[in-house]
Amino acid sequence: MDDVNFSIVGCGRIGTRHAEHISRLARLNSICDVDEQALQKMKEKYPHVNVYHSIDELLENDKDSQVINICTPNGLHAEHTIKALRADRHVVCEKPMALTVNDAQQMIEEAHSAHKHLFIVKQNRFNPPVQKVKDVLNKGLLGKIYSAQINCFWNRNERYYHDSPWKGTKNLDGGILFTQFSHFIDILLWFLGEVDLNTIAAFSENFSHKDTIEFEDTLVAVFKFKNGTLATINCTINSFNKNMEGSVTLFGEKGTVKIGGQYLNVLEYQNIENFKIEEIKEHRPANDYGYYQGSMSNHDKVIENVLDVLKRNGKVAVNGYEGLKTVEIIEHIYNSLDKKEVSSTVFNQSITAI
Repeated sequence: MDDVNFSIVGCGRIGTRHAEHISRLARLNSICDVDEQALQKMKEKYPHVNVYHSIDELLENDKDSQVINICTPNGLHAEHTIKALRADRHVVCEKPMALTVNDAQQMIEEAHSAHKHLFIVKQNRFNPPVQKVKDVLNKGLLGKIYSAQINCFWNRNERYYHDSPWKGTKNLDGGILFTQFSHFIDILLWFLGEVDLNTIAAFSENFSHKDTIEFEDTLVAVFKFKNGTLATINCTINSFNKNMEGSVTLFGEKGTVKIGGQYLNVLEYQNIENFKIEEIKEHRPANDYGYYQGSMSNHDKVIENVLDVLKRNGKVAVNGYEGLKTVEIIEHIYNSLDKKEVSSTVFNQSITAI
């Protein structure tokens, strides 16, 4: 296969990031967005590309692109992915792959039916400290993992939500676990395996974004992995003025490690029996969007993986099933919150009746 042609659906901030790496590593053939301003802004930077105003128009007219990169709002990922797969294209889908398990399952089934690859973007897996700790776990150097913690203390203010009207909505954004913190959940699952879904319990509040978003701004959750590891998630978008921390900490029988910094970009702590993690490469900066920063900028690794699979029969770095597992955990956490609200309502009604 010669040059691989890509098309991007969604020309916002993350679509722009995809375009930068595609244009360097392969060929960006077409772009698509319903937002004319975003579309023209990207067209100015890549004047050779074909421009379309809907995914249906793109799929009907662009017969040269083998890969469609879905960079639209979360709630549209499933619909757009399925359309691209049915049009006989491979798909690179941004995180989260979907907002429901049912949608994620349908995406996987469509990929199988079409005999096409479905790549899910989880670029933080390529962070050097994350890669090193994964290797330590694979070698069993930490022994049995007793417990694990996700701590994510970020800032997302009113401007962040007002600049992108779909963000903060239940049907297109989904919640902070989907948009801000699904990468961290994915890393924990990659490290530790399957979660016992029956053990999940969670609490959430919207403290300071009541007029801005339709869901929580702070959430804590606890659960247990099938291997016995206890885990906690403590996350908020209320860190004052700027992001503070994004970390995963593992406590094992033979060692403790913490990957931290603001974006899982620093090995902050290690104490391992008869072993030391060495030669951590200098980490890359996070995706910088001006007045806030996102996760790590490793999208070039994602595109390189696509090319390796299509040109050299390599292995998909993150497949649809792995993406589904993250959606499944988040869905169960949010369902546990809904059950608490129902139980609380029933309890209060019973008390009133008495």
